[in-house]
Amino acid sequence: MTRRKLTAEEIELWRKVAKQAERLHPEIPQSVHPATLPKPKPTKTPKARIDAFELGQKVPAKPSRNTLKPSVTEQLRGAPVQMDNKAFGRMKRGKLKPEGRIDLHGMRVDTAHPALVRFVLSAQASGKRLVLVITGKGKDRDEPGPIPTPRGVLRNQVPHWLSIPPLAQAVMQVTPAHISHGGDGAYYVYLRRVR
Repeated sequence: MTRRKLTAEEIELWRKVAKQAERLHPEIPQSVHPATLPKPKPTKTPKARIDAFELGQKVPAKPSRNTLKPSVTEQLRGAPVQMDNKAFGRMKRGKLKPEGRIDLHGMRVDTAHPALVRFVLSAQASGKRLVLVITGKGKDRDEPGPIPTPRGVLRNQVPHWLSIPPLAQAVMQVTPAHISHGGDGAYYVYLRRVR
């Protein structure tokens, strides 16, 4: 877009307005401005040099998976060990036999939570150390959408329930069960001793 030139009437009108206006800072000397500003000199840009390239040269070899949050199983496997390391290793290999078990598989959340609280607290009171909580792996959603949804409601809720009161004071360690005891569909819950 080019600038249009002012007409003689517009220049005369401007001069009248400028004479009648009071200066904000009369102590500062008025600088003389040229009537027209000089045109800026264009700078020459160097010609862009295009390097040779091959199609797809910057594409990573294997596309990275987009994971928003690690699964509950991965979080539990990465959690620090709170119990005896030797017993923890035996438990993860399926060598320790659970002293009690509860099957929440197929229950709804509103019935599973009170059943879990009752079971864990009564198991601790009776002196049991290792119990098995079976949640099931959960089923896939009927409609896969753009937002990833975790598979299995109980499978994701049980570790959370075990980490908040009233069960937090009773639970020492939670880890996914060995394949012989249900694998990713069950959790080992190692309980604290009653003092």
